[in-house]
Amino acid sequence: MSWPFFAGSWRGLGQETALVTKKEIVKQIADEIGLTQAQTREIVQRAFDLIIQTLVESPDHRIELRNFGVFEVKLRQGRRARNPKTREPVEVPPKLVVTFKPGKRTEELIARLDISEFLGMRASKSQESEEQVPAGVGAAEAVPTEAVLSSS
Repeated sequence: MSWPFFAGSWRGLGQETALVTKKEIVKQIADEIGLTQAQTREIVQRAFDLIIQTLVESPDHRIELRNFGVFEVKLRQGRRARNPKTREPVEVPPKLVVTFKPGKRTEELIARLDISEFLGMRASKSQESEEQVPAGVGAAEAVPTEAVLSSS
């Protein structure tokens, strides 16, 4: 099995896809290692369950998967925000969130991606969201795509 086993397009899907589901992961792994999809689904689900269990039950609420990354439960502070429909201020309470920090190998592989592909996706998503701006919100209040792209 090569690393990463999903390099390039996903084998068996017939085309590039923007969304990879657990079912597709199970099929890919089952084909690679020769187990049935039912057996592989159990293994994959158990791995996901153990990650969640570790985040919930471990004293530091953290799981480190070498070369992949670190999942960690952190406190997101409460803040003042604005209701996008009514533009009225609202208080957002503090909440616990799961964060992910990529590991060294993940960072290296991500760094090899073509950034222009992502810039194009962001621009098209921005155009789609402009069509959904609530009534009463003028263009001057919207953040231009260039500002979003340069701040990331």
